[in-house]
Amino acid sequence: MSAPSLQSFQEQVSELLLRHRSLLDVLSKMGQTNAAAVRSVTKSVTECGCIELHATKQDFEPGMNLQQAKETIAKHVHGELCENCRDIITNELGRNLFYMSALCNLLDINMEEIVERESQKCATLGFFNLS
Repeated sequence: MSAPSLQSFQEQVSELLLRHRSLLDVLSKMGQTNAAAVRSVTKSVTECGCIELHATKQDFEPGMNLQQAKETIAKHVHGELCENCRDIITNELGRNLFYMSALCNLLDINMEEIVERESQKCATLGFFNLS
């Protein structure tokens, strides 16, 4: 079975969302699900311990080329998510995606257009897109 497209997922959410059809309800649920996703990642570090954070200053020298920068700059995460934490985080991200789709529906915004626009921006701006 292939993964559903963003469009089909967005249509499915539109059909399923009954209780929280108010823009304010959806905004508050997005905030709540976002916080739950962040909390589940935090618990992977602080309660389970399957991943550890070793955050330090990022050493970036202006003369570095792209490959050197990729090798030097750390993501600060050590270890791998255990199956339980991965499942919990995946579920929380899914709930957040559900309410993001609901928000798009309420505002008549197509999620595929968002992805397309962001992808074009990344392609145009390249490496400096989010720096």
